[in-house]
Amino acid sequence: MSSSFAEGDESVFERLQQRADPKVLEEQQQAVNERMQAIYQKAQNRLAELIDENSTLPCTISSVQGRPYTLSEALREVSATADKLGRFDLFHQPISVYLDESQGQNGMRNIDVHLATREKSRVLMKTGTDLGNAEGSAYGNLLWRNVFGGAETLNLNASLGTRTRSAYQAAFETPILGDPDFRLEIGGIASATQKSWASHEEVLKGGWSKLRWMSKSGHRHEFGYNGFWRQVTGLAENASPTVRADAGDSVKSSIFHSWVNDQRDNALLPSRGYYAKAFNELAGFGPLKGDVSFWKSEIETQGAVPIPIPGIKGDSGVSLTTGFRAGLLCPLGLESNPRPQLSHVNDRFQLGGPTDVRGFRLCGLGPREGVDSLGGDVYAAGGANLLFPLPRLGAEKPVRFQAFLNGGRLLSLQTSQKATPTTNGEVQNALVSTLSELQSGLPSVAAGFGIVYAHPVARFELNFSLPLALRKGEEGRKGLQLGIGINFL
Repeated sequence: MSSSFAEGDESVFERLQQRADPKVLEEQQQAVNERMQAIYQKAQNRLAELIDENSTLPCTISSVQGRPYTLSEALREVSATADKLGRFDLFHQPISVYLDESQGQNGMRNIDVHLATREKSRVLMKTGTDLGNAEGSAYGNLLWRNVFGGAETLNLNASLGTRTRSAYQAAFETPILGDPDFRLEIGGIASATQKSWASHEEVLKGGWSKLRWMSKSGHRHEFGYNGFWRQVTGLAENASPTVRADAGDSVKSSIFHSWVNDQRDNALLPSRGYYAKAFNELAGFGPLKGDVSFWKSEIETQGAVPIPIPGIKGDSGVSLTTGFRAGLLCPLGLESNPRPQLSHVNDRFQLGGPTDVRGFRLCGLGPREGVDSLGGDVYAAGGANLLFPLPRLGAEKPVRFQAFLNGGRLLSLQTSQKATPTTNGEVQNALVSTLSELQSGLPSVAAGFGIVYAHPVARFELNFSLPLALRKGEEGRKGLQLGIGINFL
């Protein structure tokens, strides 16, 4: 008997020591997953049936309001509350909602709503790399959420980059009146940025405060104040006389407003929808003080439409995108000096490069002096892109082949006699004359084709460009051009 037991015992241990067949384990796990999915699907179907059958059932949410709700109204209210809670950026998504029914007074049925949330880490530290418009940088970031228990955030950031050599920034943000779409932000910055296209470095120190809100129609607004001390320094040996004349310190004190309406299906690779933005800034006028004074306005629009292809059902992935940008910088007088000031090199617009007017060098359009791009006071630029999905990848992948045509003009403010304005009357004359000049003659134009990849962080473009029309003094770029950024023309 003992011998028989020992043999059986040994057989049991041998079976236990044998490795299970991975294929058998995979089939067992798949069977379990399918059964759980079937149970979950039945529960979801049953819940949908109950909601549909009882959508007009009277009920109340006693913890929100006392008036009667139908079940469908109650669910909409709960959904809106959960969505609002999620916009505070304090909790992991999704926020789960559970409903419980109880018998209330007068035969009414009460619904108890339970929101299951999991709070995000209050302190988050991270390092990494950023890709912006024609710039790359490495950064370290500290984010402190819910600082005082009212969904406030403190964001500290330090970065080293290719153009912005160093930047240290702090920003404190808080919702106002418990509204996640109405916020106050206060911040400060100290940075040093190399302006290689104009032979100098700009050191910036200062701060800002701004209100951000979103309208019921989804339009985003910002209104705020900037106060910056700027230094044009680190001049190159071959810096132009104009850049040297602007070297030194200046103080900009300004108020600004921006408006954005973004209805695109994808901000980096839109196939349908439209985008519109307007920015206005007033500096150094009246009580704003400072030693620069101007009015600056800029507009930007973009539209995308899908192009149906015969024989292809649904979205073909072929789309046409058009864009337009324009800006105006008008000098104003100061109380201490009512004569209009000429604009500074660090306030003017720059145009040209792989993220706006492709086929031209970075800041290659507009007035130049020697090796320096001086920027301009008035500009307009537009473009059109035709995008196709790549063979074997299909429309689902964020990769496209594009063919483009774009162009633009950038001008400095000059009177009809091609002179610099020196009085307020001459400024008005110069505005009319420069805007008229902007419309006369052909703009600088380039065409090309390339590959577009929309990464979740940034858009990448590798294009072959060919300048078709180039104005005197401007710098084109024939051949391959790499663009990395967020906003493309």
